[in-house]
Amino acid sequence: MVRLDDLQVFIRAADLGSLSAAARQLDLSPAVASAALKRLEAEVGAQLLARSTRSLRLTLAGERYLEHARTALSAVQAGGQALAQDRQALSGSLSLSMPSDLGRNALRPWLDDFLARHPGLSLQLRVSDRVADLYRQPVDVALRYGVPEDSSLVALPLAPDNRRVLCAAPDYLARHGALDAPQGLRGRECLRLVLGEAVHERWSFARGGERLAVAVAGRWMSDDGEIVRRWALEGRGIAYKSRLDVLADLRGGRLQPLLEGYETEAAPLYLVTPHRLMLSPAVAALREHLQSCLASYLAEP
Repeated sequence: MVRLDDLQVFIRAADLGSLSAAARQLDLSPAVASAALKRLEAEVGAQLLARSTRSLRLTLAGERYLEHARTALSAVQAGGQALAQDRQALSGSLSLSMPSDLGRNALRPWLDDFLARHPGLSLQLRVSDRVADLYRQPVDVALRYGVPEDSSLVALPLAPDNRRVLCAAPDYLARHGALDAPQGLRGRECLRLVLGEAVHERWSFARGGERLAVAVAGRWMSDDGEIVRRWALEGRGIAYKSRLDVLADLRGGRLQPLLEGYETEAAPLYLVTPHRLMLSPAVAALREHLQSCLASYLAEP
């Protein structure tokens, strides 16, 4: 297979009439330039340059091949320039998977702003709490809570310090009272989220170096985090949600935090891709935008 570097040596030597001059311009040693030319001639099966200690000239085959070599090298360089322009002016389509309530309540307006800044981009949103299969589904990137179990995936932090918060509506607390300890969750109506095929029904806490996992129960459970959030707002029970998902409700007093003296489960938010090669300029710009939005959102009083 013809190497582009070898083509460049051949073209430059033909233009300058000197292999050593071509080597100097390309910042190569004479030996490397000579090896490149020999490799190219072996690949095409013809001598392209007749060279002696004092002169260098194109052979008949070299004259015929030079035009094709220029065309090939020019096409490759044009392709590189096109990609560079794409990096500067983002364009194309991006498919993004995200958690249900985070996507609807926080991310959507941020994504609207992202598209307004990059009119050449289009965005397809997949809003679900089911974990997208990044290898089988047409998804470019996913926003996920927690480090992916699949170590082959690339996970880039967006909100690494995010945690769960135990919360309930003021109406529920007025009727049933607050909690003094995690053990008090037993016998309470707990709103549970189904993750894949597993129900999140062991809620973990820590204090003073001691960890405690409480098995919870209740009549309401769903595989949609937004439904769990709405049940909590309606006073149907206690929810154990990502703080990002209910931050606006906590600030607005629609939900109240419980057991604030305990450390809750970590829920770091990551941007996940199947491979580092998927980190296109559009994905990099999206990550930077979301990091900025999340930092501002978390810093609000």
